[in-house]
Amino acid sequence: MSETISLILISIGILFDLLGCLGLLRFPDVYNRLQSATKCVTLGTWCILLGVFVRFGFTEIGLKALISIPLLFLASTVAAHSLARAAYHYGFPMWKKSVADDYRQQVQKEEKIATNIEKHAGS
Repeated sequence: MSETISLILISIGILFDLLGCLGLLRFPDVYNRLQSATKCVTLGTWCILLGVFVRFGFTEIGLKALISIPLLFLASTVAAHSLARAAYHYGFPMWKKSVADDYRQQVQKEEKIATNIEKHAGS
């Protein structure tokens, strides 16, 4: 029974990983590609590792897979956030059909606060 469940989890993980790779090829800009890679590949690799754990149980391989799940989740989301922020600050354009740029409003708000602090500190 555990072999069947692990096979299903690993198959779902491979499917998500393939969809994430397809998104990297098909999406128009760096921000959409990062979203595709982070969500699909993280969930896909998470399912593969969970399938490995179900298959091998509490052995050395299974425990390594179980420990890798939260590490992968944290590392990939932080890396994608850092890459998206760096791409934005270096001026990579958004896709022309993008609807909203919420981050621009946040940056403008932070700049306004910084200028107010500098004015008050100078006086």
